[in-house]
Amino acid sequence: MARYGIIENNIITDIIIADADFIESFEKETVLLEDDEIKINWGYQNGEFINNDPAISNEEWIEWRNLELGKTDNIAQTPDYPNRDAWITYRQELRDWPTTADFPETKPSKPE
Repeated sequence: MARYGIIENNIITDIIIADADFIESFEKETVLLEDDEIKINWGYQNGEFINNDPAISNEEWIEWRNLELGKTDNIAQTPDYPNRDAWITYRQELRDWPTTADFPETKPSKPE
């Protein structure tokens, strides 16, 4: 299962969770959404996503950061988690991010 955006007039009008077989038979244009930040009303043209939403406030970025920390709490508590050290570094970067000079333009990247 994956997230797909339904595209109408170069705009994501809806987001669905579906498997690839369903998407192949779907009547409307769709695109795979690999980034959780892509939302309804974003543009999609020439293979590129365009954020059409108004600017996100610093408070909203901090809320996103807090959610990311919450999603990765279990990793910090699991000593044998794969690539754990990189995740610990990512979590520290998330905590430090609001105090950096490039906040919120450049957010920390998740480890692979």
